Amino acid sequence: MKERLEIIAARVPRGSRVLDLGCGDGALLAHLRDTRNCSVQGVEIDPDKLVACARRGVDVLQLDLEQGLAMFADTSFDAVLLIDSLPNLRHTEAALREAARVGRIGIATFANFAYWRIRMRVASGRLPVTEELPYQWYDTPNLRVATHADFAVLAAKCGLHVHDAFGIHAGREIRTWPNLLASEALFVFSGS
Repeated sequence: MKERLEIIAARVPRGSRVLDLGCGDGALLAHLRDTRNCSVQGVEIDPDKLVACARRGVDVLQLDLEQGLAMFADTSFDAVLLIDSLPNLRHTEAALREAARVGRIGIATFANFAYWRIRMRVASGRLPVTEELPYQWYDTPNLRVATHADFAVLAAKCGLHVHDAFGIHAGREIRTWPNLLASEALFVFSGS
């Protein structure tokens, strides 16, 4: 959704050096390069998505994020993106700390499992299948789910400073009760 892309891109300073961890098909990086004059680098493990990045002209490294980011120096990027990638990682705390180490700021988004429609689905006895969580419980690539409120606690535990936090729903920012009213969470953070 174009509105979601714009909401995320607006948090990335123009002309930034950007690292996207789990960059998918490279659409966001291409957008940042083309509209915000950013220097972009992607990290992805899926071979098909690597090809999609190459077709967009996005530089991408094939790398397993679980192995860390030792090849990148401290603050070697202005912004590090974790767009929908945290639920797929076993070592979430380590990934957040590494993102804060190599970037001046980090931006994380993920499906908000506390969104009211998801709560209703769980209350009915079934796990949700939504636009943000489009898989059945038995075939999801997600290792875990999280809520807006859960991430705030994790960020504090990891010693991160949260600069901005809100929800996204239907292409709009949700700042009132984001844990309940937003289907997606967005956090802008940095190391301590």
